[in-house]
Order: sequence, then structure tokens, then C-alpha cells
Amino acid sequence: MNMLKALLFFVLTFFVINAKVFAKEYYVSVKGNDNNTGSASAPFRTISEAVKHLFPGDTVTVHEGVYREWVNPVRGGKSDLKRIVFRAAPGEKVEIKGSEVINGWEKVEGHVWKVVIPNSFFGSYNPYSDLLTGDWLNNKGINHHTGEVFLNGKSLFEKSKLEDVIESKPYSDALDKEASKYTWYCEVDDLNTTIWANFQKFNPNKEKIEINVRKSCFYSSRPGINYITVRGFIMSQAATQWAAPTAEQIGLIGTHWSKGWIIENNIISNSKAVGITLGKDRSTGQNVWMNNPEKDGSTHYNEVIFRALEAGWSKEKIGSHIVRNNVIFNCEQAGIVGSLGAVYSKIYNNHIYDIWTKRAFSGAEMAGIKIHASIDMLIMNNWIHNTGRGIWLDWMAQGVRVTSNLFYDNTKDDLFAEVNHGPYLVDNNIFLSKTSLTDWSEGGAFAHNLFAGQIAILKVLDRFTPYHFPHSTKVAGLRNINGGDNRFLNNVFVSQDGLSVYKNAGFPSISEGNIYYNGAKPYEKEINAIEISDRNPSFKIEENEGDVYLITELGDSILKVNTLMVTTRRLGIPIISESIYENRDGTSLTIDTDYFGNERSSTNNKIGPFNNLSPGKIKLKVWKQ
Repeated sequence: MNMLKALLFFVLTFFVINAKVFAKEYYVSVKGNDNNTGSASAPFRTISEAVKHLFPGDTVTVHEGVYREWVNPVRGGKSDLKRIVFRAAPGEKVEIKGSEVINGWEKVEGHVWKVVIPNSFFGSYNPYSDLLTGDWLNNKGINHHTGEVFLNGKSLFEKSKLEDVIESKPYSDALDKEASKYTWYCEVDDLNTTIWANFQKFNPNKEKIEINVRKSCFYSSRPGINYITVRGFIMSQAATQWAAPTAEQIGLIGTHWSKGWIIENNIISNSKAVGITLGKDRSTGQNVWMNNPEKDGSTHYNEVIFRALEAGWSKEKIGSHIVRNNVIFNCEQAGIVGSLGAVYSKIYNNHIYDIWTKRAFSGAEMAGIKIHASIDMLIMNNWIHNTGRGIWLDWMAQGVRVTSNLFYDNTKDDLFAEVNHGPYLVDNNIFLSKTSLTDWSEGGAFAHNLFAGQIAILKVLDRFTPYHFPHSTKVAGLRNINGGDNRFLNNVFVSQDGLSVYKNAGFPSISEGNIYYNGAKPYEKEINAIEISDRNPSFKIEENEGDVYLITELGDSILKVNTLMVTTRRLGIPIISESIYENRDGTSLTIDTDYFGNERSSTNNKIGPFNNLSPGKIKLKVWKQ
């Protein structure tokens, strides 16, 4: 036996040592050459050349500069220990752009200029002949192309007619009316692409004008390219297509139906549609509702889900990604999207803002974070503002935990839970927008949150959506939404209706230990509600060099009450899914920390997300750069 152990130890040691020996590091520099070897002294010129040489365990380090290319990995890693790592050289500014600089503009009239570009310039893909299209997209009467025109890094507004560019009236739906007067229009014939643009007072030949020409900045054209790390890049200006849940979701950067990616410490901006996609592949369906409108969208998506299961949708093959410490902004559909492919993933410490600000198109897939099938996901410590919707959990939010996120200035709502059956947990969040929660689901648990805005609920009786076996993608059944069957424990409510809206829900809820300000009303069957109708706390946000402060005064009552701990036992079992509220790994759950990570205990467990408040007016640092 000792001989066998010795032999086994030798074999394992041999493989570990050789794995380290054979793992290589390649280098890329704007001063390099793709005919080089990729060494530190002879780097490649493009990241795409390095891609050809990478095998599991290898790293490519990219030095400072602008790389105008689509990085398309052809191989992935084998495990967390044998990843393929793409990284920006530490401390260096490395940009990957889906655009090209365009010069040679000719003045037409007034502030309008044009440029004529040979179609050969675009190669196999011309974004100015590719219309934005897909299931659940509302183009609002404008023919949107995947292409964009940028003036000094800021995108212009597309128009459907040249006359509208010449006139360039402010667009009434845009959040920035002045910016909407900067416009463009295109035409493509057999030989050339012509773009007209109204640059207002700017001469485009004296400014930096870019047009996006690539579908993505970082995305494998094949599914199943696993265990990739992408770290430290600035990525922008990709001609991304609308990412419907029933289609292949191609983002500015995306994982394409794979497992185990880490996307971290990047700055991602100016995607036509989505910044980061954790989505499905094309083979399970491609805009199936648009191609067969006689069948309703819910039926189509259920069929997509069952096709995905037949194709191997499971924890073993799909998901378990990490998206952390990224800054994502100026994307017109969503910051992060994932249909089916985001299961078991963690999304945390991201700053997501200025999503859907042009408002030239809309649809049912728009949010800071929009996930279909957030099974056993963790969405934590994200700063989300000015996104239209903050987080949208759509279908199959089962086992997901949404915790310690900061929301404000979202014009639709902070959290939208749509047609889910639970169990899912929402705790220790700060919801400061006009609408804190839109609830078209059942089986949610909401604990220790601050709800400064209103709550809107709806029964959804005409759609039957899946629920799953615990911690699994396997479907246990389908059911419509009666509403209710929620748990509201130890929360703060400020808006006038409070939880009284749930009197019309189909299922009863559990509600206990909440505090209600400003006339907010408790749930009709609530236990131990605290009502402070004569106080209307104000909530002010201050941003200072990347740090965010919350200024408020909640009064002394919230400091005096000690509440019961929120645990698996206390939360019970949802009616439909019959799965218990527990941690993602199947262990029992206890909410034993607050928004800041401070300890909660049976003798010190305060209402709301902050466990150690001081009396009087307080200023809390709720996000640290």
C-alpha cells in the first residue's frame, strides 16, 4: 500500500510540475509584430495573434495602447487551475475597441457632413446594413443599425431620414436633450457606405470620429470555450445586436454558452446593446417568436428551455462565471444580460450606470442587470443607478440571493421580479428610486432592506413558467403567478402604500418586524409592525471621487427595536416550488451580517440594512471606490 501511495504521489507531482513548466506567457504590444514569437522581447502586435498560440494554463499580457480588433478565443482552459488568462499589463492603459477612426469628411450643408466608405473596408460584416432586430425589441419607428458614430467618444443619435439629420430636433424621450441634436444617417449600395452626420459646431476633420465596425470586442464565435479570465481592459464601441433571451446573446464581451469565465476589473462602455453577456447559444433557438408570431412568446421560451436541457444545460457544463469589479456604462440595452447561461454565477462589486439613456429603442430586456434563470446566483454589492431598471430577475429566479446592492435614480424600478416561483432571497439592499420593487412573482423573501420607493404587484395568470428541482436546471413543473407567498421580515418602508398592496395577491404572505414611516401601511396580517406616520425620512446621495454617501435621519425608534434573526427555519417553504430557502451550496441560511458586513446576532439585530446606526442625522459611506 505504501508503494502505491508513493507511486501516486510521484505521478501527481510530475503532472503538477510539468503543468507549470509547460504553461507559457505571451506578450502583445502596439510596437510588436505578429511574425514575432510573442516573448517579452519579441511581442505580438495583436491579441488575435496571441489567441492562436494559447493553450490551457497560458497567459497573454497586453501592454499599453489601443487595439482595434475582435478577440475571438479558439480554445479555453480545462479548469479553475488551468485557465487561459488575458490580462492588461498591471498599471498600463490597454484599450480594445470595436471601432475604427474615420477621416475625410465633406461638408454638405449647415452642420451636416458626409463620408463615403468602400464596403470592402468592413470585410464580411457591415453594421450599416445590419438592422437591430430580435424578439421583444421595440424600435419605436426608427430603423436602428448595429453601427454607431462617435464624436470624441460620445455616440450620436441615429435617424431614419437624411432630412431629420439636417433638421436635428431634440429627441423628446432622450435623457440628454442637447446630446440628441447630434445625429447621423446611413445608406449602403453595392459599392459604398455613405454616412451623413450632424456634428453641430464641431468640424469632424479636427475631432476624433469613430464608427463601430465589429460585432464584439471579446467573444468566442464558438460555444463551450471554458475557463477564460479577462482582466483589466478598457473595452468599448462594439456593434452588438439586440440580445433577446430566445437568441444567441453577443455582448461587447460575452461568454457564449460556456462555463467558468472570470470577467474582472474592466471598464466596459458604448455597446450598441449589451456590455456583458452570459447567454445562451444559437442552436436552441434564434429569435423564434419573431419568426413564428402565431405562437406566444412564453410558449416559445419554454420550448427554448427544454431544448437547452436536451443540449446539456446543467451545472456541469454551463455557467459558474464570476463578473466582478467592473465599471459598465453607456450601453443602450443592458449592462449585463444572461439567458440560461448565467446559472450558478456570481456578479459582485460592479458599478453600472447610464444604461438606456438615449431611449431611441426599448423592449423587454433592458436593465442594469437582466437575468433569465438566475438559478443559485449571487448578485451582491453592486452600485446601480440611472439604468431605467436596476436588476430584472425574469423567469426561474430560484436559489438566487440579491444582497447589499445600492440603487437610486432608476426611472422604472430598482428591482423587477417577473414570473418567478421562488425561493429567492433579497436582503440588506438600499432601494432609493421612485419604485423600489415591481413584483410579478411569488415565493420571494425580503429581509433587512430599505424600501424608500413604492411597491407594485401584479398577478400573471396567462403565462406558465418553470420552477426547478433544488439547485438544478431540471424543470419540476410549470405554473402561472397568483402573487404573494412572500416573506417580508425586518425591512424599512417609507412610501405611502407600503405592503398594503399585497391585500390583492392570490397567496397570503408572511410579514413581521417591519417599520413603516410617513404613513406607509403594513401588510394586513402583519405581526409586530412598527408605524411612525409622523416622520418622513429624506434620503440624500452624495458622490465624491468615486465614494458614495447616504445622508438620512431615521429617528430613535429604529435603534431601540431588536428583531428575530432571519434563518432557513423562519422562512419556511414556498407553496409552488416546495424548495427551502438555503444557501447556494445547500447549507442552512442565516442572515448574520448587514449591508456593510457588520455582524448580526440574536441580541443585536436591528431593522433595515444597517445594524449599527447612530441617533440623529447620519452620513454613511455606502460605496467605496
